[in-house]
Amino acid sequence: MSDDYRPMWAGLGLDLEKHDRLLALLNEVYPPIYLEQADRPEGMGYFDFVISEIHGLRVKELLDHKAKGARVFGTFCLYVPDEIITALGGISVGLCAGTDFSEADAEVDLPRNLCPLIKSFYGFKKGRICPYFEATDLVVGETTCDGKTKAYEHLGGMHPVYVIEVPHRKNDDTRKLWRTELDKFIVAAQKLTGNRLTYEKLKENVRLHNVKRRALQRLNALRWKDPTPISGKDALLVNQIAFYDDPVRFTASVEKLLEECERRVEKGVGVFPKNAVRLMTSGTPFAIPNWKLHHVIETGGWPVVAEESCVGSRYFSVTVDESPGDLGGLLDAVARRFFDIHCACFTPNAERMDDIVDLYKKSGARGVINYTLSFCTPYLVEARHVENRLKKEGIPVLSLDSDYGMGDFGQLQTRIGAFVESL
Repeated sequence: MSDDYRPMWAGLGLDLEKHDRLLALLNEVYPPIYLEQADRPEGMGYFDFVISEIHGLRVKELLDHKAKGARVFGTFCLYVPDEIITALGGISVGLCAGTDFSEADAEVDLPRNLCPLIKSFYGFKKGRICPYFEATDLVVGETTCDGKTKAYEHLGGMHPVYVIEVPHRKNDDTRKLWRTELDKFIVAAQKLTGNRLTYEKLKENVRLHNVKRRALQRLNALRWKDPTPISGKDALLVNQIAFYDDPVRFTASVEKLLEECERRVEKGVGVFPKNAVRLMTSGTPFAIPNWKLHHVIETGGWPVVAEESCVGSRYFSVTVDESPGDLGGLLDAVARRFFDIHCACFTPNAERMDDIVDLYKKSGARGVINYTLSFCTPYLVEARHVENRLKKEGIPVLSLDSDYGMGDFGQLQTRIGAFVESL
């Protein structure tokens, strides 16, 4: 990455010494995990470029956007409506982080035995390490877990924060509550942007994000072919970049990659041998640069062909109904989409078990790795429900929990290798 960005980072108030160490670490781990893969699609070159400019070009675009009087919203979760943000002229960028680099800064305020994802993003702000955080005008949180909800209280002392309440049950009353929460968020977002939400703008942006989701649906469905035309690591990277790249440019790049992968399927070209043991994952999200689990699995020779995850099928599998002819009806459709995404925050949650079984059958996987971040209570507790349902269906499952450190890499290799042998 060019040193020309250093004045920009300094102007954002970053701790440049910490930031340099973070980028050096990323530059050290990315090539062996990604660039040394054999037979990668050429279309992955765009996504490699995005990573090479991870704190450069996109951050500059956000600041140029702000210089024109527009606003940037930072988000952590699927339950923040991107359609509404972009319809109001804003940009939505994901702030979740997948590294233990910033945990020491977070533990000044937060307990050590807390979800690594929470400590990672909090430490990025506390330690002034992440330029995306510093570029946002408003951070939009949500009540999907108690740890994040309480962390937002501390975060609010350092940065403007708005928290959307996500109900944890699905019934008529909570649907009304959720719709009301979206209305309240619209009021706050209109005040921040100075723009008013209209039917025409919302319709345009519902289509924008639906097109992106459908492109990801098609790309991820190609992974189910045997041999798979793209590695699970590369597909994961595409899904991760979806959270912060420009949606129009991103979708065009996915479409180009799609065309190449479709040609590969026609020719029988894959990145793993035909009939290799195929695995899928379920559980907690994989925020950049958390590539550990996929790297462990695929270096063993076993392609990852699906993720039931917020950085996976939960992100793109559900689209918004575009048919309503008025603003209220279209907002109802936006609200309904979120209740069709089955996060572990919901109780009871039989729909999520159905999603995992359905994805397993479609993907052609031979087994499921149910992966949970350490101290992520909703997913850790729900793991038993996942195991019971999959065993009832006769589906092999291995439950793992881990953090962002590399200390358990060998242990994960051993456990996953034994699981594959049992298949």
